[in-house]
Amino acid sequence: MFLKRNNSRFSDALFCEAEGLSVLAAATAETDISVPTVFSVDSCQMALTEITAGRCLPKQMAILGKGLAVMHRKRQTRYGWQRDNYIGLNPQANTVSDHWGEFFVAQRLRYQMSLINDARLRDRFQQRLVACESRLVAFLNSHCGHASLVHGDLWSGNYLCGDDGRVWLIDPAVYCGDREVDLAMSEMFGGFHSSFYQAYDDEYPRSEHYAIKRPIYNFYHYLNHFNLFGEAYLDGCEAGMRAIEDL
Repeated sequence: MFLKRNNSRFSDALFCEAEGLSVLAAATAETDISVPTVFSVDSCQMALTEITAGRCLPKQMAILGKGLAVMHRKRQTRYGWQRDNYIGLNPQANTVSDHWGEFFVAQRLRYQMSLINDARLRDRFQQRLVACESRLVAFLNSHCGHASLVHGDLWSGNYLCGDDGRVWLIDPAVYCGDREVDLAMSEMFGGFHSSFYQAYDDEYPRSEHYAIKRPIYNFYHYLNHFNLFGEAYLDGCEAGMRAIEDL
């Protein structure tokens, strides 16, 4: 059993993570993906399955890709989640919407922009977003097939390959959104092994607009990283903003 301590300033952070793990476990039950079991949780710590990490092989990455695609294929009714949760150490707003474009702009981009401490920078990003918001909303609404349950924070630190050959999803920030937010995030820091993408596309091919959406979806994560870690992520924020302006 592994004990994870709450390093956040929010007392409900581990409860939200435990819920996310439970939801992921149910959603991937028909796949070969594993999700840690939560044995107990309170505001200070969470007890969950201990994983002995091993080397990630192409076979395991293919299992992850196929399993994620199977999860994404299941249609959800609306965008968002029944409660706000967390993306890393920052809050994640999840007010439910019938429309993906409106949800992404309000609950992802506007919300993260509101957290920027530098007032001049915050105002500049907000003004630029307002100038092209209608185009962005229309584009996203037109090119999101349906709402899917997403992991929400799918970078290489949030999966583990066990020494027994199993592949595990950890540290989710779940909500219902465009499935391609997970694929975009997976490429943000160099990408996963090619077997992951091949297996995903074999099961549920990415859309023809994925390459356009990728920097837009990762803009959210660059804003979050900028708010958490500072200037090193500002260039990524600028690139995301330009991708929207270029629509």
